[in-house]
Amino acid sequence: MSAEATTLTKAPGARPEPAARTPRATRRRRLGPGRAIPYGRAIGPLLLLAVWSAGSAAGFIDARNLSAPWTVVSTAGDLIAEGRLQSNLATSAERALLGLLFGTAAGVFLAIAAGLSRIGEGIIDGPVQIKRAIPSLALIPLLILWFGIGESMKVITIALGVFVPVYIHTHNGLRTIDGRYAELAETVSLSRTGFVRHVVLPGALPGFLLGMRFAVTAAWLSLVVVEQVNATSGIGYMMELARTYGQTDIIIVGLVVYGLLGLVSDALVRLVERKALSWRRTLAG
Repeated sequence: MSAEATTLTKAPGARPEPAARTPRATRRRRLGPGRAIPYGRAIGPLLLLAVWSAGSAAGFIDARNLSAPWTVVSTAGDLIAEGRLQSNLATSAERALLGLLFGTAAGVFLAIAAGLSRIGEGIIDGPVQIKRAIPSLALIPLLILWFGIGESMKVITIALGVFVPVYIHTHNGLRTIDGRYAELAETVSLSRTGFVRHVVLPGALPGFLLGMRFAVTAAWLSLVVVEQVNATSGIGYMMELARTYGQTDIIIVGLVVYGLLGLVSDALVRLVERKALSWRRTLAG
């Protein structure tokens, strides 16, 4: 029986019952990802660690191929007690920071030069796109011939891996700035320096920070390789030496250190991005 028929059969003067609300009317559907889960990024690594521990304890994972987590922790403690881990980590961090510094400076400078001038874009953008198509690690044989096998070659290799993502994303950020801002700057007779300071740099900041997230990853990736080329110190050297003697526990320690360094550096860039771009409203919240 319909709702209208039920209302007509009631006694005269009786108040009609309100129609039942549908679930769609009582609860608004969320189309975004929802609220952030506290420490949600730790779920995946913890699950991976649980599978690794269970497989090692059950004997499904051969210790000669992959050491158990507790063995890796014990080895890390021994390396720290001996001071080997700290000294190698300091050397690796110095190489990565130098390469990141030089690569970021080169990427930003070239992006501004190409983004603010058609002539600059014609001169710079083509070679950078060619370099983008050539992996930085493929240039190592040529860099060894030019700079030898010392620290210069290692830092330059890291810098080459860093400057491309910084340039690409910063240049894209410059090119996507609304042209009306340039017209407004011309209207108020803003100088070239003022235009770069008040319009160009803030407008390119989101692209630059995105490029930095790729850049820090590229820095650690390049570091892994260059430290295995005639190095006498560093995390990569420690891992290469362990490979020679079949010490998988030390190799895993090195991988964990590289992973932690990548996560921490990416988290720092994300923190700067969240603070610097707090005015934006996105799905990430």
